[in-house]
Amino acid sequence: MKNYEQYKRIVKFLFTVIVLSLEMAIFWYIWLHFYNAKMEIPYNRTGHWLMVAVYGIFLMLFNILYGGLRVGYLRTGNMIYSQSLASFCANIMVYLQITLLTKHFQKVTPLLVMTGAEFILICTWSFLFTRFYRFLYPPRKVLLIYGQHPVAGLMGKIHTRNDRFYIGEAIHISAGMDVIKAKIEGYEGVVICDIPSHLRNILLKYCYEKSIRTYSTPKISDVIIRSAENLHLFDTPLLLSRNNGLSFEQRLIKRGMDIFLSLAALILLSPIFVITAIAIKLYDRGPVFYFQERCTIGGIVFRICKFRSMIVNAEKDGQSIPATEQDPRITPVGRIIRATRIDELPQILNILKGDMSIVGPRPERVEHIELYTKQIPEFVYRMKVKGGLTGYAQVYGKYSTTAYDKLKLDLMYIQNYSLLLDIVIIFKTVKILFMKESTEGFCEEESAAISSGYGAKIMDETQFMSNDDGFTAK
Repeated sequence: MKNYEQYKRIVKFLFTVIVLSLEMAIFWYIWLHFYNAKMEIPYNRTGHWLMVAVYGIFLMLFNILYGGLRVGYLRTGNMIYSQSLASFCANIMVYLQITLLTKHFQKVTPLLVMTGAEFILICTWSFLFTRFYRFLYPPRKVLLIYGQHPVAGLMGKIHTRNDRFYIGEAIHISAGMDVIKAKIEGYEGVVICDIPSHLRNILLKYCYEKSIRTYSTPKISDVIIRSAENLHLFDTPLLLSRNNGLSFEQRLIKRGMDIFLSLAALILLSPIFVITAIAIKLYDRGPVFYFQERCTIGGIVFRICKFRSMIVNAEKDGQSIPATEQDPRITPVGRIIRATRIDELPQILNILKGDMSIVGPRPERVEHIELYTKQIPEFVYRMKVKGGLTGYAQVYGKYSTTAYDKLKLDLMYIQNYSLLLDIVIIFKTVKILFMKESTEGFCEEESAAISSGYGAKIMDETQFMSNDDGFTAK
């Protein structure tokens, strides 16, 4: 594999060029034979190339947003889904462009045929190229080094991606540095899982010296330092972490975008609001909306608004009982609106009111905040910004992602905030709407753990309090 490693970027680039060129060729044929003649003054050769170039830009833009060209990173099915979604969005944009150029709404049949042809192309090419890529770059054999913290959860996750790497051996840090360094020599990579910082530094430097790649699970302090600014006030480098959430300018721009997009969404989605409300009311004559107290920026408590997806009085005496995948309390209508995230749409009203933002850490229930902060004091860091309808943890995690992992994901968003990041998360949210793993609920054991108050059972990685020197048993 090392013989071909230097060519990996070139291989990926060729894949991108070939698949996008074929899609652009299909569009060129459709444009030339079905739409160009509809213009008042049909384009000549230069105009055709311009149309194809613009379509190529659309394809590239949406593929970047949805990660459709991340060969070797995504599974084949996910890559096909991402590329198909990018192609569909690009076709919508080019149809709007054609409408503006011809000054009339044209038939969409040719573009629908083009979409189908591109889907077949994407499926075939992604399948063949993924096999070719994995032949050149088979899974890496890695050494897992761990400390006091249990690693069963991480090992299970790694085993789900045996197309990228597999664990050849797991060794405890107590085996000693000499033994571990000797073992590292026989592997193509090292996974470092929550060991004390001074020992981790030794391993990172050793692997760097030997040009062996490392995969590390980050600590909270790692996330903070990663986003620090470089200062060169004198000949000793400094890293500046401002640690104050968003700046005034960022909050102002973010609030303006929230108001504009939520008003637009409220108008466009009003038919869905009406249909959903009628369906909920007709099923059991119960209330349409469900209100629940949640925590947002600075620990402020507000009442979040959602479409009711469970039976009336699903949580008796106000006791928190998180939904499971096959929860009998969820109504038939509720299963549909939960699977498609329609139940979350009334939160647009919370956004307009200013309780929430479109993008931000998901606001947790008050009792969950109290429970989690007992296990992870740093959990309150998530509330440096307003809670959001969608967020970094929702895009890159799952509904059942552990509290500690959600914290790290949300901190990555807070520490690296930009308006562009918000836009990317909004587009990626569209992608995960139809991915089952992003909407799945807690398992029965996890739900029982929350409702009974034993938060450590559900946190997996939070059975130990995080600190810079490792983990201390609770």
